[in-house]
Order: sequence, then C-alpha cells, then structure tokens
Amino acid sequence: MSEKPVRVAIVGLGFGAEFIPIYQRHPGAEMAAICQRTESVLNEVGDKFAVVKRYTSYDELLADPDIDAVHINTPIPNHAEQSIAALEAGKHVACTVPMATSVEDCRRIVELVREKGLHYMMMETVVYAREFLFMRDLYQRGELGKLQFLKASHQQDMDGWPGYWPGLPPMHYATHCVGPVLGLGRHQAEYVSCFPSGTIREEMHGCYGSPFAVETCHIRFKDSDLSAQVYRSLFDVARQYRESFEVYGSKKAVEWPLVEHEPLVVHTGKRPEPEIPERVECPDFGHLLPDEIAGFTRGGVYGGDEGGEHLSFTQGAGHGGSHPHLVHQFVELLHGRGEGYPNAVQSANITCTGILAHESALKGGELIRLPEFTLQ
Repeated sequence: MSEKPVRVAIVGLGFGAEFIPIYQRHPGAEMAAICQRTESVLNEVGDKFAVVKRYTSYDELLADPDIDAVHINTPIPNHAEQSIAALEAGKHVACTVPMATSVEDCRRIVELVREKGLHYMMMETVVYAREFLFMRDLYQRGELGKLQFLKASHQQDMDGWPGYWPGLPPMHYATHCVGPVLGLGRHQAEYVSCFPSGTIREEMHGCYGSPFAVETCHIRFKDSDLSAQVYRSLFDVARQYRESFEVYGSKKAVEWPLVEHEPLVVHTGKRPEPEIPERVECPDFGHLLPDEIAGFTRGGVYGGDEGGEHLSFTQGAGHGGSHPHLVHQFVELLHGRGEGYPNAVQSANITCTGILAHESALKGGELIRLPEFTLQ
C-alpha cells in the first residue's frame, strides 16, 4: 500500500473517543470521520476534536468512498453485524473486543476477510499493555527460558452497567485473559474445558440462561505441550478490578500484583540456589511508537484536556497504555507492515475460546475443540 495516509472512521464515541486524537497525530493516518447515533453526542465530540465529517447513519458512512477503514467501538451485540457490513462494503476493520458472540459470526468475518482481501484486527488492549509488552520482551530475548505454564484472570464488578451486561456469561467476554495467554508465544487454542463456580443473583439468571458467578477454563495449545488457565467473573464476586497475566518459565517467572498499581514480581531461578523474587516497576514502551503518539501511553487522551474518561478505561487502570500501540499496529498493517496481532483468524481463535468455554461450563466441563477455521 502507498504511504498515503489511511483514512479511518471511528464508530461509537463513548470509549471510541479516546482514539480520535491518536489517529489525528499518527503520521500514517487521517481521522476522516466519526459516527454516532445520538446527534448531540456526535456534534459535541466532533466540535471538541474538530472532525468535519460526521455520520449518524452507519450505512451512509460505509457508502462513503473516502473511508478506507472503520474502527468499531460500539456495544458488544453490534460488533459482528457491523464488522460484517463493513467488510462487505470493502472497508478494513478494527473492532474492540470481542470479535462476536457466536462461532458462526466469527466464521463469517474470517471468510469475508479472505474473500475481499481485506484486513481485520481485534483491538485487544491487554496484548499491548506495558505489562504484557514487558513479558513478551523477556520471552523474545530468551530470559524466561522454556514456557511451562500461563495463567490469566479478568475480574470486574459490572453492577450498574447498562443494557446487555446484567447476567452476561463470564466467558463471553474473556478476551482480556485469553488474549495474553495465547498472544505471548502467538499460540492457538486447540480445545478447552471450563467449570462454573457459584451463582449470581437469581434475577439475572434468565438474561442469558447462565447463573454462574465465576468460570474457570483450561486451554490446551495446538502443537505445544503448553496449557493455560484463565478465570473470569462479572457479578457478585468481591474483588477489586483486576486484569492479570502470569508467566512461568524455566528461567524466570513473572507474576501480576494482587493489588492495582503495585509492581510486578519477577522470580529468577538460580540453581542450586533458591528462586529469588524481585519487585519490578514495569517500563513504558512508548519508544516502539512514532514520536507523535508516544506520549499517549501515559497521558493526553486519558482524562486530560483532550478526552473524557470512559468507565471501561478508568476501571481498567488506563488499559496499560495500549491505545496508541493498537492504533499504530492497525495503521502499519494497512500500510503493508507488521503483523497486526490479532488478525481475523487469531481473533476468532481468542473469541471462540471464550464462547466455547461457556458451552463447556454448561456441559459440566466437557472438552470442546476449537473449529478448524480458527486454527488456519
């Protein structure tokens, strides 16, 4: 692709507004348009960031020949439908998590990407958070040694969140813990077994036919001796917000702190001496980004003069500075550079792991294999 800036439209301006100034300053992108059903919100955000082209109709946006790609930040039930419509209209897609809520919708997105020769990237924040980038850097430099076991969690109190959230099965929104265990070594899930534990309030049981308070899933990796454990809760579990990722290697292990804003703990094996634990302040990885957007890993959009604080962002401790990395990866992908992790197949593997984990929980922990289209 030429070096002409990629013309991106942002769809959904709650959480999505966080990304506007990043695209505006990225040297390879143009913030071409915004889309929001509520016209007052559309104009408020458009005026704030001086975005000229504005749409209340998603269909009209997709018909605009001057838009190369859409970045979707709408509610979970809309992700698949809007991604599919964009791909059918010939637009590249970046979409916030999860990819879809059904295996068949994941399949259709993968098929369309191949048929149309387009790009799809699921904008999973954890795999670009500074903590994950620190662990991946250790892994790539061989400091972890042989990977032996991975574990991740995502615990969040969703009481008071609107619309579709009450009663949502925990594993239906599991990408924040599935993504890092698969993403560290770019592995794929081959099959899962998931057990439920506890119950949420009875009035929420009928929303999705799921009474479970916690779901814990074991994931077996394809073509590897590795497995991982992930666990997830959304309601009626007394726990501070936590997205955690822990890596156990033969040379080093890295553990997430139990409480937010505390250092990581790195364990270094020193045979025949015992393992030595050390608290490590995680470095920032802004140096991986163009200078124009590097500052967004620690400030700027997040509650400053240029943007608001969406609840998912404030509860998530700033998403680990991941937003400019996500934008850069997507823009680089559309310019024919970089891997754009996770792509359509990888996103389907991550998302279907959670969907099928809940199915396994409903069946008492039955082993369920990931479909072939997620393993290609």
